Amino acid sequence: QVQLVESGGGLVQAGGSLRLSCAASGRTDSMYDMGWFRQAPGKEREFVARIRWSLGTTYYTDSVKGRFTISRDNAKNTVYLQMNSLKPEDTAVYYCAATRTQSLVYDYWGQGTQVTVSS
Repeated sequence: QVQLVESGGGLVQAGGSLRLSCAASGRTDSMYDMGWFRQAPGKEREFVARIRWSLGTTYYTDSVKGRFTISRDNAKNTVYLQMNSLKPEDTAVYYCAATRTQSLVYDYWGQGTQVTVSS
């Protein structure tokens, strides 16, 4: 059992920045990968970024490359999403997810944190 708690969401104007945090607790041993997803109103959930826990290898969806940075603090079992140059289309509920297996099927999810970017 792994629990994930997101924080750091809020309201920001276009061009601004936010830093999201996701703290993991419970059976966090052998954590393999953690990622961020988002879901805008009326749209399906989409992948944003992920990070291989041990090596720090990162992957991003094209729409956020160069603007978002995912990182982690292994000692704190925490993953971060630094979001710069925010656009109104980034508005969504952002979810943290984790997996402990190489399948990269995310089976642990946080409750989500709202990010709203005004124009």
